Amino acid sequence: MKLRGSLCLLLAAFIWGITFVAQLVGMDNIGPFTYGFARYVVGVMAIFVIWYGFRGKRRDAKEHGEYYSGWKAGMGAGVIMFVASAFQQCALQYTTAGKTAFITCLYIIFVPIISVAIGKILKLENWIGALAALVGLYCLSIKGDFDLNYGDVLAFICSIFWSLHIMYIDRFADKKDNIDISASQLVVCAVLNGIAAFAMESVVWQHIVDAWFPIAFAGVMSSGIAFTLQIVGQKYAEPAHAAIIMSLESVFGAVGGWFVLNEQMSHIEVFGCMMMLMGMLITQGSVILRNHSFKI
Repeated sequence: MKLRGSLCLLLAAFIWGITFVAQLVGMDNIGPFTYGFARYVVGVMAIFVIWYGFRGKRRDAKEHGEYYSGWKAGMGAGVIMFVASAFQQCALQYTTAGKTAFITCLYIIFVPIISVAIGKILKLENWIGALAALVGLYCLSIKGDFDLNYGDVLAFICSIFWSLHIMYIDRFADKKDNIDISASQLVVCAVLNGIAAFAMESVVWQHIVDAWFPIAFAGVMSSGIAFTLQIVGQKYAEPAHAAIIMSLESVFGAVGGWFVLNEQMSHIEVFGCMMMLMGMLITQGSVILRNHSFKI
């Protein structure tokens, strides 16, 4: 079951990584909150299709007393997710995308620290894997001098909230209905992005229509499917493992940029990708060995 959870998180990271290209294209003519609003509205529609498709399984769970609604839990997750993404979006206005990605993914370290603080026991492989992934992320993300500025502070706050989101999901993923949680958090995030967009940006509907494909792709794949996979994956994976696997979105994003946008990768960036993959394998080594037959 742990291997299944890791595979769900890996697939989520892959989807988030390739969606980064869609995000860059989608925000050419619209503001970040407007893009977020449109994206999460599409995500809500996608997740409700999934939610409806699982109505039979949900009905059986209710009959056996095994259904526990995740709507309330999802509301809290949605608020945390909105705050994290808002700080990230604002950070991009003052600093580079590479530095934002690196600082955001400091949850690789924050999640293990929070886990220990609340009484969880982590193995040495967790810390070694996290440090290897952090080195890889630095090589992959940072270009030039690392001078801290206002945007970096915002990205740092963003990283803390993403860490809290991972820990929050860990608390409810194995107790509440996963699809309920996903649907609820997307509804909250869509509403809050909508409020921010209409309050702070000039919303032009034609610009949204013009960006329909990247919005639809990100809404269905990233918001609707990947965030649901995260919740399902964290049902079986420890937060520290989950943080490292999900950080691989930066690797998939770099590969996606190379493949789709013809962006070049330097030798140090390729080395960074290898280090991040090594970090994931180190943390998952014992799981893979226990499941050498790959029966999941």
